Amino acid sequence: MLIDSHCHLDFPELAADRAGVLARAHENGVGAMVTISTRVKRFDEIRAIAEENDAVWCSVGTHPHHAHEELDVQVDDLVRLSQHPRCVAIGEVGLDYHYEGDPMAQATGFRRHIAAARETGLPLVIHARDADEDVAAILEDEAGRGGFPFVLHCFSSGIDLARRGLALGGYVSFSGILTFKNAPIIQEVARTAPADRILVETDAPYLAPSPHRGKSNEPSFVRHTAEKLAELRGVSLDEIGRVTTENFFRLFAKARPG
Repeated sequence: MLIDSHCHLDFPELAADRAGVLARAHENGVGAMVTISTRVKRFDEIRAIAEENDAVWCSVGTHPHHAHEELDVQVDDLVRLSQHPRCVAIGEVGLDYHYEGDPMAQATGFRRHIAAARETGLPLVIHARDADEDVAAILEDEAGRGGFPFVLHCFSSGIDLARRGLALGGYVSFSGILTFKNAPIIQEVARTAPADRILVETDAPYLAPSPHRGKSNEPSFVRHTAEKLAELRGVSLDEIGRVTTENFFRLFAKARPG
């Protein structure tokens, strides 16, 4: 079995044919997935998707692109909403300096989500783009105040962030970017990361893996990323499926195998 640890089933590209998306995932051995929140104020939509589908869990959080819109969301709000039985993670949250944004709002939201992850014990789903040093610095600073579980989702950063995140006990999740020819650093991280800290995901509808690059991504395509991860690590696809599924349920401990 494979698990897509990060997708966005509420986004229009997937919502238009959600039943088909879920059916194709099942046909391709994807036994479960987490649909990830990008706005706390739209959590009701995310929660409803998870409530309607036994193979879907959800998270609650604010993507850094929307951090300035949800500065009123407090730690207590995140903790309260995360108590829903289908909510298994906090986020996605983090820092993204690729586009114009508000770094202070992003950092404020990031630290609030960390506090919620620390209080609930739910894993923090971290988005990092063009902000490696600041992400690592915040993680290290906050870890000094008390540990919290986390995953560097859709890993597309440098080796230093991977090393520092892993040293703090974090996990690294690989998306379709792993299959791209211009991703040698990400492939090196995938090749060398500890076997008990690796996950696979799609980040659908974005970043479709080869041979679907350029198309809308969906959870069934996580198999291609898993195949590339198996190739890089010199193991079978079955072994990658076993390891990443075990890792998923260890990190997303509130989720239960079906």
